[in-house]
Amino acid sequence: MWERISVILRKEFLQALREPRMRVLLVVPPVVLLLVFGFAVNLDVDHARIAWMDQDRTPESRDLRDRFTGSGRFDIVSEPAGEEDVQRALDRGEAQAVVRIRHGFARDVARGQSTEVQVLIDGTNSNTASLVSSYAGEIIAAYSADVMAGQQRVRVLTRSPGGAVSASVPQVAARSRVWFNPDLYSRNYFVPGVIANIIMLVTLMLTALAIVREKEIGTMEQLMVTPVRPLELMLGKTLPFALVGLFDVGLVTAVALLLFHIPLHGSFLLLMACAVLFLMTTLGAGLFLSTISQTQQQAMMASFFFSTPAFMLSGFAFPIRNMPVAVQWLTYLNPVRYFIEIVRGIFLKGSGVAVLWPQMASLAVYGVAILGLSALRFQKKLD
Repeated sequence: MWERISVILRKEFLQALREPRMRVLLVVPPVVLLLVFGFAVNLDVDHARIAWMDQDRTPESRDLRDRFTGSGRFDIVSEPAGEEDVQRALDRGEAQAVVRIRHGFARDVARGQSTEVQVLIDGTNSNTASLVSSYAGEIIAAYSADVMAGQQRVRVLTRSPGGAVSASVPQVAARSRVWFNPDLYSRNYFVPGVIANIIMLVTLMLTALAIVREKEIGTMEQLMVTPVRPLELMLGKTLPFALVGLFDVGLVTAVALLLFHIPLHGSFLLLMACAVLFLMTTLGAGLFLSTISQTQQQAMMASFFFSTPAFMLSGFAFPIRNMPVAVQWLTYLNPVRYFIEIVRGIFLKGSGVAVLWPQMASLAVYGVAILGLSALRFQKKLD
């Protein structure tokens, strides 16, 4: 049995590696996908372009301006003189937000009265608008807290009869500490998820195309009259692409560590073991697609039809908790969701089996079910 399987394995490897283009396709696309997601897909807003409209022009308003420029997150690109300039800056995309200081800002601050700082934000890109609003709100809130603290100390000193008593009013300050991704880089979140999508795309398409190619060139009938059993043929066809998938996992992980400096806090061996569980689902799905496709074009289209919903419902780019409740329940049927949770847990949190066993168990169940049903259908087709 294993001798016949090894013969098919050698045949598949020779056929896949014989053409220089195929050798390139096995290595280049995973790296290209990683580079695209690592460099291009970046949701961080490091230098937001803002327009500064100061209608008060006082030391207090200039102090607030210095806080914006000193934060390192904002670049003042223009200073509108009127409403038309504000409208033009936002319409043409010259500025992502406009900060307006109204008349009487310093007077209200000195009197301890409520005052407003208007922030007009271009909401075309909702993610960028949300981050710019959050950053601006943090700076204004910190300025307000410092102003209130100074006024409270002045009041206490004024009410002191001796005039030399130093006192202060207790305050409660909120200090946040971010775990697992302290710098809040979106790259650290996206790049580990690329591993799951690369394995899915590569192994799914290669498995389906390899078997359908045998049908197109007429060698499937020749294989059926040989002593090779359907199970041996199935193993010989799928195992090479399982090895290709594991190779791509190691390749993408190395690039992520060396080029993007993504932290790997967990075990690489655990990552490879979980990749094996995930490969059972993708190879099974590719095997199933090969049984319903007669041409390589059909197999490729069916692969995209399967992989696109799996990608959208995996939580890779869109948080599952933001989806409708019915769709959230549907994501539990998606094996990609569990593997992405595993990969991000291993990379960012250093999670082990004690934490990831529910996702691993789900992948094992789905892998056995999908691969088993696809194998039965594959053997029935051959019979």
